[in-house]
Amino acid sequence: MKRREFLKVATLGAGALALDGVSAVEKPSGHFDVFEPVELGHTGLKFPRLMMGTGVRGGMRQCNLTRMGAEKAHALLRAAFDRGIRAFDSADLYGTHGFLLPALKGIKRSELCLSSKIWFRGGGIPEKERPDADVVVKRFLKEIGTDYLDLVQLHCTTTEKWPEELQKQEDILASLKKQGVIRAHGVSCHSLVALQAAAKTPWTDSVHTRINPFGLLMDGPAEKVLPVAQDIKAAGKGLIAMKILGEGKVGNDEEKKLAALRYVLTEARADWLLIGFDKAEQIDDIARCVRQIPRA
Repeated sequence: MKRREFLKVATLGAGALALDGVSAVEKPSGHFDVFEPVELGHTGLKFPRLMMGTGVRGGMRQCNLTRMGAEKAHALLRAAFDRGIRAFDSADLYGTHGFLLPALKGIKRSELCLSSKIWFRGGGIPEKERPDADVVVKRFLKEIGTDYLDLVQLHCTTTEKWPEELQKQEDILASLKKQGVIRAHGVSCHSLVALQAAAKTPWTDSVHTRINPFGLLMDGPAEKVLPVAQDIKAAGKGLIAMKILGEGKVGNDEEKKLAALRYVLTEARADWLLIGFDKAEQIDDIARCVRQIPRA
């Protein structure tokens, strides 16, 4: 299959509908809906606000999705699409690039938002070498089977000096954006100072931000992270909230789930919610919870 034939046009069928037969593109009501299209900052990327993470407990190109085997992984990804999810987050660290094409075969490419992240730190992936972003993105395109990526991020920034330390990679990604190889670029932050730097850096189009009201797996206490998230939004950057449920630590506590989702939607005002799923029923549950949250 040629790369340009990736995800050919086909009848969307069940994928055109979200849960309970509600159209994924209908006008929003008085409550939030994870399947309503929302623009990611000023990137021009407008997709349903629930983004599926593919790297739960990921590292060395393995994660929960890869460990369940190709058949089950493909079924889960397709079930996510059929429920209304259109944005899928991957990374070199997770080893999930090659799972997207088989799972989403037959879907028009423009119906999808495909995101990945470059691992520039030591460890994490098998190779010791860390080629420049243009080399890495070229490999990503080949692995996924697409001509472009919607979002590429620098993965796991931790220092306040990452904008200077990774300037070369930022320049390369900016050039790839001009060429249309990627549509937007940004960072995934794993410290409060890195997050603060992301809010102030003009290059940053979008930020993966670890945020929930309980301080679970975050870069600092909620009361310190929240103002930075709000600064990111005020700067016109995309805000993708991750670790919303503390990577599962919230469990099945209904009150805490609702509190966490309400917090990122109404306090942090996140554009998209990034959540990893092991079962399709978990998507249903998140959609149900979000529909209980009134807009401010």
